[in-house]
Amino acid sequence: MTEIPRGAVARTARLASLPLGLAGRAALGIGKRVTGMAADVVSADVQRRTAEHLFSVLGQLKGGAMKMGQALSVFEAALPEELAGPYRAALTKLQEAAPPLPAASVHKVLAESLGKDWRDLFSEFDDKPAAAASIGQVHRALWADGRPVAVKVQYPGAGDALRADLNQMARFAGLFKAIQPGLDVKPLVQEIRDRVTEELDYELEARSQSAFAAAFAGDPDIFVPEVLSSSPRVLVTEWVDGTPLSTIIASGTEEERDHAGGLMALLHFSAPARAELLHADPHPGNFRVLPDGRLGVLDFGAVARLPGGHPEIIGRLTRLALSGDAQGVLAGLQGEGFLKNDGDIDAEAVLAYIRPMLDPIAEPEFRFTRAWLRAEAGRLANPKSPAYALSRQLNLPPSYMLTHRVTLGSIGVLCQLEAKAEYRAIIERWLPGFAEPGTEPEPTKKIATVAKPPKQPKRPRRRKTADDAA
Repeated sequence: MTEIPRGAVARTARLASLPLGLAGRAALGIGKRVTGMAADVVSADVQRRTAEHLFSVLGQLKGGAMKMGQALSVFEAALPEELAGPYRAALTKLQEAAPPLPAASVHKVLAESLGKDWRDLFSEFDDKPAAAASIGQVHRALWADGRPVAVKVQYPGAGDALRADLNQMARFAGLFKAIQPGLDVKPLVQEIRDRVTEELDYELEARSQSAFAAAFAGDPDIFVPEVLSSSPRVLVTEWVDGTPLSTIIASGTEEERDHAGGLMALLHFSAPARAELLHADPHPGNFRVLPDGRLGVLDFGAVARLPGGHPEIIGRLTRLALSGDAQGVLAGLQGEGFLKNDGDIDAEAVLAYIRPMLDPIAEPEFRFTRAWLRAEAGRLANPKSPAYALSRQLNLPPSYMLTHRVTLGSIGVLCQLEAKAEYRAIIERWLPGFAEPGTEPEPTKKIATVAKPPKQPKRPRRRKTADDAA
C-alpha cells in the first residue's frame, strides 16, 4: 500500500466507488444470467466481490472511513443471515488485517518520533505489522531488556485523512435531521469531531492507558498492558498474548463465549467506577482472552472521561423502567434532554419503547443472540412501528454521545458472541442508581483467579554504541 489519500476530493471519490462498483457488478451479474449461469451462483459471486471491494476501499482510505467500517463490523450481528456471510468476513478483517503501509514509511515515522538511533531501543523489530487499523499499525518487537512489546506507529497522513472524513460528515450532518427530527445536530457533530481527533495524540492515549493499568493492576479478571514509551505518533506497550475475541466469536465453545461476554460486560460497567474512564472502542480486534482467563484490553485511543463514574441518573432510570414507572422515566429523560418537555408525549409509549431493550437485565441471566438483535433492530427501524414514530422525537445530548455509542457497540459484540452471563448482577454492583435505595449490592463473582503479574522496570538500559566507547 502507498500513502493514504489525504484530500477531501480524492477520499470522497474513493468512497463513491463503493455504490458504483456495486452497480457495475450487478450489471455484470445480469449479463451472466442471460448466458445461462445460475442466479444463486451469480448472486453469491456479486456479494463476495462487493464485500472484497468494501474491505479494500475502507482499508486503504484508513481514517474515519475505516473507523466507519470497524463500527459496521460490530453490528454485522444485526444483518439477516442470507446477507451476512461475505460482508461479515470482510468487515471483521478490518478489525485487525487492513492493508498495511510499507516498512520504509514505518521506519521514517519511528526515526522522526524516537530519533535516528531508534533501533537501539529494541533488540529485535519485526517490519511486518501484526495488526493494521484505522490510523496506525502495530509491530511486534523486543525491548532492549528482552521484553516482548507492541509498537504502535501512526500512518503518515492519518491526521489529514481523519480530518477530511470528519469535515465530510459535518457537511452532511443536516441529513440526520430528516432521519430523526428531534436531534440537535451541530453540538453532536462537534462532540464527535473532538473525541475522534483525540485519537491522533498517542501521548494522550498513553496517559489513558496508564490510568487504566493502574486502576486494574493485579485484577483477577481484566489485564491492561503497561506503557513503556510514547510520543505523539509512536506508542510502545507490553505485548499481550492471547486468543483474539474475533477467534472466540468465530470458533469458540459456548463456555468460552459465555466467559468472554461476562468479562466484556464487567469491563464496560466497572471501568468508570475504578478509572473514571470508559474504553470507547469495543470492536473485537481490541480484546484478547489470556491463557489464565483474564480479558486483555488493547487500544485506548478512544476513551470517555466520566468523573465520578457512570451518571447515577442512567442507573436510576433503568431501574424505574424495569419497575414500570412510566412517569418517572419520562420525567428523567426530559430532565436530561433526551426528550423535549412536551405535554403531548405519552409516558406509557416511552416506556414501551425502552422496556424491550432492557430484557438482558430483567432476569438474573440472559443470552444475547443475533436473533434478538435483529428483532430489536427491526422493531426500531420499521416505519409502521410505534417505536419508530417515537424515536423521531428523541434527542441525543452530546455529553452522552460516546457512552451511547460504546453501549450499542458492546451489545453488538455480545450478540456476536451469543454470550450468556449474569449481566444484572454486574450492573447492580457497578452502575450507580440501579440497585434499590437502601440495599448494598452483592459483590460480583470472580470470573477468573490469577496472581498479580510481577512489576517490570520502566525503561531499558540503552545499549552501548561505538560513539559511546569513543
